[in-house]
Amino acid sequence: MRWTLKKKPDSDKVKHLQSVLNVDEMIATLLLQRGVETFEQAKAFFRPNLDDLHDPYLMKDMDKAVARIESAIENQENILVFGDYDVDGTTAVALVSSYLKTIYPNIATYIPDRYDEGYGVSYQGIDFADDNGFSLIIALDCGIKSVDHVAYAKTKSIDFIICDHHRPGTILPEAVAILDPKRDDCLYPYDELCGCGVGFKLVQALGANRNQTIDDLVPYLDLVATAIAADIVPMTGENRVLAHFGLQIINTSPRPGIAALVNTIKKNALTITDVVFIIAPRINAAGRIKHGNHAVELLTEFNLDQAKAFASEIEKYNTDRKDLDKQITQAALKQVQDNNEHERFTTVVFQEDWHKGVIGIVASRLIENYYRPTIVFTKSGEKYAASARSVSGFDIYTALEACSDCLEQFGGHMYAAGMTLRPERYEQFKDTFERVVRETIAPELLTEEIEVDAEISLDQITPKLTRLLKQFEPFGPQNRTPVFLTRELFDTGYAKKIGSDETHLKLFVKQKNSDGFPAVGFGLADKIEYVKNKKPFEAVYCIDENEWNGNVSVQLRMKDIRAD
Repeated sequence: MRWTLKKKPDSDKVKHLQSVLNVDEMIATLLLQRGVETFEQAKAFFRPNLDDLHDPYLMKDMDKAVARIESAIENQENILVFGDYDVDGTTAVALVSSYLKTIYPNIATYIPDRYDEGYGVSYQGIDFADDNGFSLIIALDCGIKSVDHVAYAKTKSIDFIICDHHRPGTILPEAVAILDPKRDDCLYPYDELCGCGVGFKLVQALGANRNQTIDDLVPYLDLVATAIAADIVPMTGENRVLAHFGLQIINTSPRPGIAALVNTIKKNALTITDVVFIIAPRINAAGRIKHGNHAVELLTEFNLDQAKAFASEIEKYNTDRKDLDKQITQAALKQVQDNNEHERFTTVVFQEDWHKGVIGIVASRLIENYYRPTIVFTKSGEKYAASARSVSGFDIYTALEACSDCLEQFGGHMYAAGMTLRPERYEQFKDTFERVVRETIAPELLTEEIEVDAEISLDQITPKLTRLLKQFEPFGPQNRTPVFLTRELFDTGYAKKIGSDETHLKLFVKQKNSDGFPAVGFGLADKIEYVKNKKPFEAVYCIDENEWNGNVSVQLRMKDIRAD
């Protein structure tokens, strides 16, 4: 791993922030690294306020979307709420449909089948709407590239409202309204919302028509916070406000579906990290293993006993997902090794019977091993379907655009994408993708980087610092958990490998004249040689609170270790 010490902010700015906030140099430095330069910005950062949310009507086409929904309600039309099968899509469908049902009964939901229909708006979904008398479809977390699908719906007198956050293509669908802050002609002040976040802005606008305030809509923010965490969007601006208040709901009065999912977790307060690793994978498991409808059912169920029954089913899907993930990862790693492809700039693998629902997770696992832009293909009908994941700093979506001649279709973000191609184009695509990445990626991006906020000594880790760092939450992209570097460390002699497969490292670290701290390094068991026999070493780590049997203590979460 590359350890990159962040550039120190301008000393005058540090002193100014220290003065106006009455904080020490360390906290002022960490804030400036996150773009917080003034008292007002610090106030917004440390004290998120619902009043800081933008007027939803600033979003292009919001007036048209609201007018069309109000017209549908007035004319007793049937409205179909359609969304993708991942966490962002299913939470968005749960949010918009459950809100609409509080004001109007003729609402139904539709999640496409990952295997039969694939990602996004589907012809089957439009046919379902036509067969069942729906004249308006609200598409959430998808639709921005569904030009042909929306045109097809128009021939059946079905209107579309699209709420998306993916990059638009050169041609926009002929929908009644397209809510997407990434539209070039949209002047909305914040363009990093997730799909569920865009859905929430629609609900906010509908609520304003009914004299509802933001306080009336806060109960829906558990869904928005879950989507923000799962979709790994920047934890800045509106996302930070929505995630902050959504976490409060998750920890105080979550909807029964989320309460059922976290029922067995014995923690005083869940963090965004807990949402990412505990709630989100379970919601995702429904669409990966069975059907995304199961997630929507769970998230819109208001009877706790029934929600617990749904959650129990989803727990089984998640167990199956973990088993498949492990099996396919092992097979994919063997394929890379057998083909001697570890010298390439990319990792592209295929096996026709790999489960389509977990190939995205497998791509992430391969990056953990080889740290290359990675694509995992499987067979889907007559075509090959794939999930792509990228390394930090490399735009895989742009790389796929350069390979688009080989592809049937593709879509996604800078760091994650999906695609399909015809089997006869697979080898050509594989070679083209390798060439494009080789020609465009900076070589240093092929080594994982750890950005270090500051170098400190252990005696600087005080209860006050720990308390202030907690106020930096919720963490996420552009507001990562602060990472520190400390040199001249030594273990007290009790370092050991832990975990069922002994892949983790547990130790107690000290510096001369310091009290020391317990530390854990997940996946760092192979570094035990660096710390044996009280040898000096250096480490990069985050400062965590460890909660066990109701007791809370400071613990260092090691990210990497090397000889001093």
